[in-house]
Amino acid sequence: MVLPAGEVSWTVLDAEYAVVRPVDRYLAHLSSVERSPQTVRSYAFDLRDLFTFLLQADVAWDAVRLEDLGQFVAWLSRSPAERAGNVSRLPQVRGHCSPSTINRKLAAVGSFYEFHQRHGVECEFLWSLRPGGARGGSWRPLLAHLGEGPRRRPEIKLKAPKKTPRTLTAEQLRMVLESCEHLRDRFLFGLLAGAGLRIGEALGLRHEDIDTAGCLIRVQPRGNVNGARAKTGPREIPVTAGLLRLYADYLFDEYGALDSDYVFVNLWAAPVGAPLGYWAVMDLVARIRTRTGVAFTPHWFRHTYATELLRRGVPAEVVQKLLGHASVATTIDTYEHLEIEHLRGVLRDVGWLPDPSQVTVAGGIG
Repeated sequence: MVLPAGEVSWTVLDAEYAVVRPVDRYLAHLSSVERSPQTVRSYAFDLRDLFTFLLQADVAWDAVRLEDLGQFVAWLSRSPAERAGNVSRLPQVRGHCSPSTINRKLAAVGSFYEFHQRHGVECEFLWSLRPGGARGGSWRPLLAHLGEGPRRRPEIKLKAPKKTPRTLTAEQLRMVLESCEHLRDRFLFGLLAGAGLRIGEALGLRHEDIDTAGCLIRVQPRGNVNGARAKTGPREIPVTAGLLRLYADYLFDEYGALDSDYVFVNLWAAPVGAPLGYWAVMDLVARIRTRTGVAFTPHWFRHTYATELLRRGVPAEVVQKLLGHASVATTIDTYEHLEIEHLRGVLRDVGWLPDPSQVTVAGGIG
């Protein structure tokens, strides 16, 4: 639904198209505390799944027990046809939802119930008595991602394989940039690769955020008419003079006399001068992927930026500041990967492995 101010809001409807009030209250709370629209959207879909399951299982939302959540996990792994009881899945067939997706949905469910527990709803399944520890035991809630209080950990959580951030090689990056037909597009991808911005941060940039004299890009959290959003607080990112020359060329050759505060705007599609939207970028990405054969998303540039900095020995706490991570632990955990060839090169540099050019091969059977 679109609010009078132009903001998009999300809610969940039941089978008779009536608003599901407990979900609506919770999503309104998320919006009021300025959670991102994408987060509100994701939680709306996750809670839709929960209430669909509860309806099929004939369980009231405020009478859920721990065993019901276990059945919900099994239900999520089924396909829509299986959930409706039309087919059965063979053991070797992969589940409909991956473990990481199920864990995300459980996090949304835990947050939903913790919100309502704080408003008087009995949710005993959120807590379990765990023996051991310095004091012989403590109460711990179901899922750990909201509020302060006792240390929390999930009661139900699936083991999910760790995802390695996808990056672009130098050659792939060159191919993407050279395939851009417009300076605006080249500057956009160059900015993502040269400053590690999230796509929402780039689309929300204003001209005042680019300090050409100081070679800085400033990320400022603010409301944007195109829905772009900075996920974290303000930060400054040093960039190269070459990137800023590309910005100047873009302004001179393509932006011209347009009257807009936004850096990235529509130039060849209506409404001309309006801030560029996320879906326009995804359409651009799809065209360049077809043109180059390089599979990528805008977020790959951020991963490439961070990985290259760490490879060059930039301290993790510096990379954390540049990326806007809340904790250096997030940076270390996300970018702990190193490809095998990089590892091999490091071992060669320290003399642990020989240089292949200096290795001779002797043949024969003794």
